[in-house]
Amino acid sequence: MPDDPDTRTTREERLAAKLRENLRRRKAQARASKGAQVGDTGDSGLSNPGTKS
Repeated sequence: MPDDPDTRTTREERLAAKLRENLRRRKAQARASKGAQVGDTGDSGLSNPGTKS
């Protein structure tokens, strides 16, 4: 049964969804990391939650 076309499609769709989720997470992490490096000008290292850019 592992070669059943329906099972294969379902598996491929599941893997594709996981890859998209992983890519989104990694992009978000990269943006957060880049933002922390560029925007970190305070002495305490804490961002000011009251301001938005």
